[in-house]
Amino acid sequence: MTVPVDLYKKKWPISQDEKIATAGSCFAQHIGRNLKKNGFQVMDVELPPQGLKPEDQARFGYSIYSARYGNIYTTHQLLQLAREAFGEIKLDSIVWEGERGSYYDALRPNVEPEGLESPGEVIAHREYHLERVREMFETMDLFIFTMGLTEAWQHKESGIVYPMAPGTIAGDYLPERYNFKNYRFDEVMRHFLEFKDLIHSKRAAGKPRFLLTVSPVPLTATATENHVMVATAYSKAVLRAVAGELSATHSDIDYFPSYEIVSNPWARDFFYESNLRSVKQTGVDAVMLTFAHEYFSTGLNGEGSPKAKPFNQPKIPQNPNEDVICEEAILDAFAGDK
Repeated sequence: MTVPVDLYKKKWPISQDEKIATAGSCFAQHIGRNLKKNGFQVMDVELPPQGLKPEDQARFGYSIYSARYGNIYTTHQLLQLAREAFGEIKLDSIVWEGERGSYYDALRPNVEPEGLESPGEVIAHREYHLERVREMFETMDLFIFTMGLTEAWQHKESGIVYPMAPGTIAGDYLPERYNFKNYRFDEVMRHFLEFKDLIHSKRAAGKPRFLLTVSPVPLTATATENHVMVATAYSKAVLRAVAGELSATHSDIDYFPSYEIVSNPWARDFFYESNLRSVKQTGVDAVMLTFAHEYFSTGLNGEGSPKAKPFNQPKIPQNPNEDVICEEAILDAFAGDK
C-alpha cells in the first residue's frame, strides 16, 4: 500500500542539533529508533551499566526511551512522573513485592524483570532515575509523546496511578486498596496541559516543543464492562481528539498521524499481524516513511541534512534485537479478552 506523501505537514522543522526526548506507549519506540538512525540527537540520560550485554539492555529497560521509565500509557502517569521528578510530590505505595522475596518499582515494574533484593534498593534506584528524568526535562528541546491508553489503575488513598494493574508482574490486587480508572477527554487534556505548564515553568529560556502521536495498537484486554473492541474505540477516540485539540490550539504542539496511517480503512489488512493487534513491519515502515518525508530530508531552516534518508528508501530489515517492549500485552493474562 502507498501512503500519500501529503498526509502530514509539519508545523516546524526539527534540527539535528536539537535534543529530542521520547516517551509513551510501546509504539513510540519506533520513532525514537528511526530518529537515531537518521542522525538526530535522541536523548538517553540513563545509560546501561558497563558489562550489561547488549541483548539484555532492552530487557532491563535501557535505551528504549530517553530514560528508563518503561512505557508511559496515560497523560496522568506522565504528569505524575514530572511532578515527582521536580520534587513537587512524594509518592508512597510504590514498592510491590513479587515472588521469592523480590521487590519491584510499581511505577515501572518491567525494568527489573527479576526484581530487587529489598524495598530500600527499589527506592534508591528510583531516586537515581528521578534525577536523570529531571535532567531530561530541564534540557530537552523537543518532547515526542505517544498516547496509548485511557485505562489505568490507581491507589485509592493516595491517587497514585500505575502503568499496570497490581498482581500482573508484582504486587497483589486488593479491591479495597486499588480502583480502576478510565479517563475522560477533559481529564486527558488537563493532565497534558498541566504537564506542559510544569515543564515550561522550570525553564527560564528555551522552552521545549511537543510532538504528539496516538498508538495504533489496540487494547489486548479491558477492565471496563465493554467488549475490548468497544473499549479500544473509546480510548483511541478520546486520545485522538485530545491530541488534535492540543495541536489546533497550541503553536508549540504538533500531531503526527501514526494512528491514522496504520488503522485507517484503506489499509485493510496490510499493517496488522494475524492477531489484529501487533503492527507489521510494513506498518511501521509506512509510518516512518511519512515521518521521513517531512523531517529527514531537511534540517534547520531548510538546509540539507547529510544523514537524512530519501522518502522512497528501501525497506530496512528489522533487527531481531530491536523488538518492541510492550508491557500492555501482559494485561491479557490479568484481565483476559472480552
